Amino acid sequence: MVDAKAVKELRELSGAGMMDCKKALIETDGDMAKAVEFLREKGLALAAKKSGRKAQEGVVEAYVHGGGRIGVLVEVNCETDFVARTPEFKELAHELAMQVAAMNPSYLAREDIPQEVVDKERSILVAQAREEGKPDKILDKVVEGRLEKFFEQACLLEQPYMRDGSKTVQALVNESIAQLGENIMVRRFVRFETGQAD
Repeated sequence: MVDAKAVKELRELSGAGMMDCKKALIETDGDMAKAVEFLREKGLALAAKKSGRKAQEGVVEAYVHGGGRIGVLVEVNCETDFVARTPEFKELAHELAMQVAAMNPSYLAREDIPQEVVDKERSILVAQAREEGKPDKILDKVVEGRLEKFFEQACLLEQPYMRDGSKTVQALVNESIAQLGENIMVRRFVRFETGQAD
């Protein structure tokens, strides 16, 4: 038998539904930390299942920082206007806008980076590695590792989340999908900074 207080506590910790919390506690013999992990794993699987569903509702979140020096607009979509109006969804959109303001990504995802930009970055990294005296046999591995770092900095969804560097922005979105039960997509963003060229 699972204690109702434990179910309530797990619900507050995870944001998952009561029945899911009860099941997680049963599966983990009442271990709160394991139950949270169980729900996270289940949530990520749920997020993967929902990723194919249409997300055409949502919000455009505006965020202005530094006394009007930096401004961001982010469009975040979900499946229903009901979810779009929830505080949790609005909070996600706000967090994403703050992430763009703070971390200044150039692209949403790596698929959005033009191939010529990737090729140019790769050639720069090859030249740097050669300049550092890296042997040819490990050159490709070194360059691929550094290219991954480039994607991590340039792509919003691959960036470490500013409040918790142990997860990416995509992981944050996946957690919201699990919590809200709908597909959520970051559609696009734009960032303005005074005195910065286009």
